[in-house]
Amino acid sequence: MLRDPSVKYRPFPPIDLPDRQWPSRTITTPPRWLSTDLRDGNQALIDPMDAEKKGRFFDLLVRVGLKEIEVGFPAAGATDFDFIAGLIAGDRVPDDVAIQVLTQSRRDLIETSFASLKGAKSAILHFYNAVSPAWRRIVFGMDRAEIKRIAVDAAKVVRDEAAKQPNTDWQFEYSPETFSTAELDFSLECCEAVMAVLQPTPDRPIIFNLPATVECATPNVYADQIEWFGRHVSRRDACVLSLHTHNDRGTGVAAAELGLMAGADRVEGCLLGNGERTGNCDLVTVALNMYTQGVDPALDLSDIDAVVQTVNYCTQIPVHPRTPYAGDLVFTAFSGSHQDAIKKGLSAQAARNDQLWEVPYLPIDPADLGRSYEAVIRVNSQSGKGGVAWVIEQDKGLRLPKRLQADFSTHVQALADETSRELNAADIWARFEATYLPRPGDRFALRDYQETGASGDRLFVGRVAVDGAERSISGRGNGLISGVVAALAEAGVALDVVDYSEHAIGHGADAQAATYLECRTASGRTIWGVGIDPDVATASVRAALSAANRA
Repeated sequence: MLRDPSVKYRPFPPIDLPDRQWPSRTITTPPRWLSTDLRDGNQALIDPMDAEKKGRFFDLLVRVGLKEIEVGFPAAGATDFDFIAGLIAGDRVPDDVAIQVLTQSRRDLIETSFASLKGAKSAILHFYNAVSPAWRRIVFGMDRAEIKRIAVDAAKVVRDEAAKQPNTDWQFEYSPETFSTAELDFSLECCEAVMAVLQPTPDRPIIFNLPATVECATPNVYADQIEWFGRHVSRRDACVLSLHTHNDRGTGVAAAELGLMAGADRVEGCLLGNGERTGNCDLVTVALNMYTQGVDPALDLSDIDAVVQTVNYCTQIPVHPRTPYAGDLVFTAFSGSHQDAIKKGLSAQAARNDQLWEVPYLPIDPADLGRSYEAVIRVNSQSGKGGVAWVIEQDKGLRLPKRLQADFSTHVQALADETSRELNAADIWARFEATYLPRPGDRFALRDYQETGASGDRLFVGRVAVDGAERSISGRGNGLISGVVAALAEAGVALDVVDYSEHAIGHGADAQAATYLECRTASGRTIWGVGIDPDVATASVRAALSAANRA
């Protein structure tokens, strides 16, 4: 890298728009959406989709709710042409969906594009030519007048070819390609010239696609370009401003959002952001960003995993686990502090009397996208007591007291350090059983017991295996637990009960009771005992014996 990059690169000049309005606006309604997955996305693949994959992807786009779908570049070859013609011949395009094709501004390519759309109920013919200085000078060797003439001549061909197919509901889209690096006045000049030929009306507007063909500046600059164009175009009510952002600077989504705030009406992009170079605008992210602000995006992403699976299959591009909303790990917390906050947030959410979503670290409810809560908290060496407690509660229904959470987390931490991997629910439960529940080799094992006496004076008599030999132990106290503790003292284990809690696991005939005892030994050490049994009294006895075994 150069120590002084300014000798090679120039900063993009700002737009002269001192009274810009977009920074104070918010997005309150969804835009028109156009999927370019089958065209722009497809041309970015190492192995372009075959007809079967394109068909599967098209069906996904329809299910998601896309009403405008760019289905190919028919003049590029037989694969796209035949696919588009097949969609129409097979009556696979719903009546409320308009299919779109792209073509360069050449007569022969435009004519081929119209031929592919023969018989379509509703279609959008999208034509373009590059207008920026670098393209005029380096690629075409043309001046402004010659570049504008390309656009005008193409518009005339489009008008005439559409007239030959009057049964199709036609819409037209023109792109001054490389808009993001072109002079604004010249982009506007080309669009005005095209509009003069096609004569759009408010009822039948033209679509002007203003693409960030290459993302060349911060997204606020793109928003300025869009607002400038919207202010200066002569017949704003007869045109739809469409955004087509790329992600060269990593801000394609932000540029689209600011472009909408700047007055655009339509967003073009791909599901999960596939596209040439660093990709197109990710429609899923833009739509769900709106959703988290209380705006219905008019797209159905309630089964996000099905979207991911189809996109992955059709494109052979894996979805990164940290992809916003769609990645495998985007709702997952490993950090202890994150887990604790999420656990408390979900508990508070369950106790609320309204639907308002307010859970730390989760900007959207995973359930709205078809995801379960099981993967929200996962445990590794970075995790804390809250995460461990969450997994135990979700997997086994145990609601561990806070101090028991802290005690158990040290055991889980040791296991994570030993294994150097993520711990699953089975790993955590196995360690919990080994730490607190009966196991071979325990000094005390319950066989049977009886409790007698009046309230305030209870006698516990139990048959207990002590060091493998069955014997009777007894103790008197003001309740069952104190009687068991007294009996254990007679057997040589002195415990002082500090805290007791219990709760039911499940409901109905299959419900069990879980009991937790926090005890202190004669030396001052804290010991926990856990008991699980269909009978709450028996669970309490088991908890006391569990504490004795740990002591």
